Amino acid sequence: MRKILRGVAALATAATAVVAMGGAAQAKPAEGDWNGCPYGAVCIWGQDRNPYLDPHPTHVYWSYGAHNLSNQYGDHYVFNNQYGGASMSLCTGYDGVGCHVALEMQEIGSFNLTPYNSVTLNR
Repeated sequence: MRKILRGVAALATAATAVVAMGGAAQAKPAEGDWNGCPYGAVCIWGQDRNPYLDPHPTHVYWSYGAHNLSNQYGDHYVFNNQYGGASMSLCTGYDGVGCHVALEMQEIGSFNLTPYNSVTLNR
């Protein structure tokens, strides 16, 4: 029982450290499906949801190009689980206008999505 409690405490400490980083991208540990995000996709979790504790992203994008966002406000985790060097961008305009690269391949980060109206998956 003590091992389980230590494991839960370690996970909670790691999750707190990740949340405290806010906006910083970090590398994902290994390739493949991860906490509900399929390999090859870009995933967004609900506002203030922690993907390390909640394996249910609210949005999953597969195809290259622009994807418009709707009603996405506040802080959200975004994970670029693509491969082959593909990045993803956050864009202030609809249809992929006013973009900047937010995450390289296999990176996760927390972003305030309020000013963004679309994401792009880039080759």
